[in-house]
Amino acid sequence: MIRSTRARALIGTALALATAMALTACGGGDDASSDAEPKKQTKSSEAAAVKNPIVASYDGGLYVLDGETLKLARTIELPGFNRVNPAGDEDHVVISTDSGFRVFDAARQEFTDAEFKGAKPGHVVRHGGKTVLFTDGTGEVNVFDPADLADGKQPEGRHYTSAEPHHGVAIELPNGELVTTLGTEEKRTGALVLDKDGKEIARSEDCPGVHGEAAAKDEVIGLGCEDGVLLYKDGEFTKVDAPGDYARTGNQAGSDASPILLGDYKTDPEAELERPTRISLIDTRTAKMKLVDLGTSYSFRSLARGPHGEALVLGTNGVLHVIDPETGKVERRIDAVGDWTEPLDWQQPRPTLFVREHTAYVSDPGKRQLHSFDLDSGEKLTSVTLPKGTNELSGTVAGH
Repeated sequence: MIRSTRARALIGTALALATAMALTACGGGDDASSDAEPKKQTKSSEAAAVKNPIVASYDGGLYVLDGETLKLARTIELPGFNRVNPAGDEDHVVISTDSGFRVFDAARQEFTDAEFKGAKPGHVVRHGGKTVLFTDGTGEVNVFDPADLADGKQPEGRHYTSAEPHHGVAIELPNGELVTTLGTEEKRTGALVLDKDGKEIARSEDCPGVHGEAAAKDEVIGLGCEDGVLLYKDGEFTKVDAPGDYARTGNQAGSDASPILLGDYKTDPEAELERPTRISLIDTRTAKMKLVDLGTSYSFRSLARGPHGEALVLGTNGVLHVIDPETGKVERRIDAVGDWTEPLDWQQPRPTLFVREHTAYVSDPGKRQLHSFDLDSGEKLTSVTLPKGTNELSGTVAGH
C-alpha cells in the first residue's frame, strides 16, 4: 500500500509538472491572430529586454533578435503577410497586418495596446521626431510622437483623411507642415501641403504615379514620379525631370547628412518586372538628376543610406555597394550574400537591406541567414541561421 500510494503521488506530480510546462509554452508565444486583441503577458512568459532589437518577418510570424549578437530572442506567431517598420524610438516597431497598423514592443517582445485599424496599411514615415502612417484603404493619415508609445497605450496626435483612398504617403516637417499625396485607387497625380492648422498652402499635380518619399538635408522632401521626382522645398514644389517620357523613380532613400536623394530608376512601363541596373541621384540644390549604372540589378528593398550620407545599394550579385552621392563613385564593395534573382511577386522574400547607424543588416532568405556588417570597415560582424527564411527586415531606430 505504501509503495502504491507513493507511485500514485509521483505520477500525479509528473502530470502537474507536465501541465504547467505546457501552459508556460503556450503563454510564451504572442497572439496568433492579426486582428485579435494582444494577450497580456503572464509572469511566466516575460522575457528579458533585447538590446537594439532587430525584427524580421517570416511566413507565419516574426523573429526578434539581439541587434549586436543576432541571437534569436523570441518567435512570435502572426499569420498573414506582415510588414515591419521602425516606429521612431529605441523600443518599438510598427507591424502592418491584415487589420491595420499594430505597435510591437520589440525590446520586450510583445504587442502593445496601440493600434491603428484600417484596410491596406501602407507607408510608415519617420521624420523630425514624428511618425506618420498612411492607410491606403481609407486614405487616413495618422501622425504621432513616438515618445508617446512608452506607456504602451494608444498615442494621440494629428489626423487627416485624404479626399480619396489611394496608395499614398505622407510626411510631417518640424514646422508642422504636412506633405501628403493626391490620388484615387485608379490614378495618383501629385501632392499637397497643409500647414500646422490644416490649411492647404501648396499643391502640385505634376507627379504622375506618385509613389514613395524621402527627406534630404535642409528639410527638402522628394516624391517619386513616373517622369522624375517632385521636390518640396521652402514652401514650393519643384519638378526634377527625368530623360524620356517614362522614367519611374518610385523608391527613394534620404539622409539628413546629404542634399542628394538616392532613387531607383525604371524605364519600361510594359515590363512585368523590370530589373534596372541604374540608380538615380537627385541633387535637391540644383534640381538635377544623375544616373549611375552599377552593372547589377537590385530591388526596392535594396536601397538605404549610411551614417555619413553614403548611398547604399544591395545588388543581385550579392554585393553591397557603398556610393559617394556627390560623385556617384562606388567607394566600397562589400560581399554580403550570394547571387540572387528578384521574384516576380513583390511580397515574396528576397535579400533585404536594413541600416542602423554604422551597421548594415542583410538577409539571405534562401539560406535562412542574416548577416551584419560594419559600414566603416566593410567587415562582417556576425551571422545567424534561422529556422525559416525571412522576408521583411527592420528594427528599432530612435529619431530621424
